[in-house]
Amino acid sequence: MRSDVKHFKCEIDGGIATIAFDRPDRKNPLTFDSYAELRDWFRDLHYDDEVKAVVIAPNGGNFSSGGDVHEIIGPLTKMTMKELLRFTRMTGDLVKAMLGCGKPIIAAVDGVCAGAGAIMAMASDIRLATPEAKTAFLFTRVGLAGCDMGACAILPRIIGQSRAAELLYTGRSMSAQEGVDWGFFSREVAADDLLAEAQTLAARIAEGPNFAHMMTKTMLAQEWSMSLEMAIEAEAQAQAICMQGQDFQRAYHAFVAKEKPVFEGD
Repeated sequence: MRSDVKHFKCEIDGGIATIAFDRPDRKNPLTFDSYAELRDWFRDLHYDDEVKAVVIAPNGGNFSSGGDVHEIIGPLTKMTMKELLRFTRMTGDLVKAMLGCGKPIIAAVDGVCAGAGAIMAMASDIRLATPEAKTAFLFTRVGLAGCDMGACAILPRIIGQSRAAELLYTGRSMSAQEGVDWGFFSREVAADDLLAEAQTLAARIAEGPNFAHMMTKTMLAQEWSMSLEMAIEAEAQAQAICMQGQDFQRAYHAFVAKEKPVFEGD
């Protein structure tokens, strides 16, 4: 897996890829280039066996302030409809790539987490936050709709329709405590412990049956649009596939031997 990226930070160690936006002096805004590189990186991740889990980390006390006002919003005001649609489809493709990468993603949120930054936290599988985290889907603040990058589909499923509608209509910040109470964040973590906590959680997941984790992530995404009957059948097929894997055999033999299974992801 590539760690020599240009528009964000990436370190890979022990099967854990830790990435972070790399403009801390401006609260880590995204640019056209960072959007595109992140999209391509997550797409490639689907075919990579080295990385077992991803941590999206803060940098300089902030997660991300979203799209850069001068490098994205300004140029967007001068684009044609065709160019605008190309951009909005690209940003949506980033979320699709995150959902489809096959690897669990943990967002470790500190400080400002706004706009597209909030979307990337939303599109992650698990979210941790410091007490200082402020998450805002602030598209209405720049005269745009709240329906950006899948927000109207994903956010209500996490925190409920009414709470999501309030955040998307007003653009106000959701506090860390609200995020925990509403189920957006799994828990609060002290700022000094945030990255270590996220990486420890990622390592615990990475030690598990990674092919099965990929199947879990796939089902979590696909079952949104299924009926209950379809979902139960899809899970029956997915689980039968996993039962043919070697990790299932390893788990059984380890249980019989009263040992801890060592999974290899096959």
